[in-house]
Amino acid sequence: MRDKFWTDKRVLLTGHTGFKGAWMSFCLARLGAKVTGFALAPEGDPNLFRLLSPDVENITADIRDVWAVKKAVREHAPEIVIHMAAQALVRRSYKIPAETFDTNVMGTVNILEATKERPVTTLVVTSDKVYRNTEKGSAFREDDPLGGDDPYSASKAAAEVAVQSWRVSFPSEQGVIASARAGNVIGGGDFSEDRLIPDIYRAMVSNKPLVLRYPQAVRPWQHVLDTLFGYLSYIKALSAKDAGIPLALNLGPAKNEAVTVENVLKSFERALGLKVPHKVETTALPEKATLLLDTSLAVKTIKWKNNLSMDEAVRWTADWYAGFYAGKNAQQLCEKQFEEYYTRMK
Repeated sequence: MRDKFWTDKRVLLTGHTGFKGAWMSFCLARLGAKVTGFALAPEGDPNLFRLLSPDVENITADIRDVWAVKKAVREHAPEIVIHMAAQALVRRSYKIPAETFDTNVMGTVNILEATKERPVTTLVVTSDKVYRNTEKGSAFREDDPLGGDDPYSASKAAAEVAVQSWRVSFPSEQGVIASARAGNVIGGGDFSEDRLIPDIYRAMVSNKPLVLRYPQAVRPWQHVLDTLFGYLSYIKALSAKDAGIPLALNLGPAKNEAVTVENVLKSFERALGLKVPHKVETTALPEKATLLLDTSLAVKTIKWKNNLSMDEAVRWTADWYAGFYAGKNAQQLCEKQFEEYYTRMK
């Protein structure tokens, strides 16, 4: 299912062994891109990257190693860089704050340095959590103040500041640097710690109660394919060198599609046709009650909005895990959803 734009494009994808990175590797390979992945070795078992074995040239290295990053860029001469490598877990960031900043900020700086004088379209993936959240309940726009209380959010906001600094300090007539701020991502194949859907799956497998820490927290949930094809559509628009395309963009669901953690659990239960026993446990680690994104700029400038409703995103995710739990092949499960999604896009 090759795509004219992506066919034979040389893409450097960092963080390709993570959940979103594995899906992105899988999608790019099917669209015809020549992908070089740069990341640490896959973590955990099961791991989606190992299950999929996508057709990419694999570089096992640390994004904090600037010489390894520069070598990868020099030897593979990418036309497009998608920087997804990160320490992406909020609760883990409290345990390893310095490493979180080192990975998320200096890892980004290393990418910017390596591509500084090259004709490359670089997309730095940050987070919906980059905004200074004062709990007013309004949806964040791209020009709202950046900030972050927890180390993860603060490190991603700092990465955004670095991107802006490099863009202004080292302008290039050939290259472009942009950042994408996506909402909470769900989808089949996520086995990470401290994430709602993987925790639901583990509760199902272990027959132990699911632990909910903030059941009333509202988040902009979206399916992984909506997120990734949002990135890819953004890159296409950036590559056209259209001056009207913004260099920072929110990608997520419509405001009315943002729901609570408890709502997602109930939707998942309906999709599976079963009840997932759960309990609520308080934690000393603070978390914002509401996070909403205004995605009107993406609709206006790159004509992008999510293709899956919240209910569909949950159902697709539940179907994936139900199939995997029943012994179905992960690659076939991803292939089926990729094809259905790509057909829907046309």
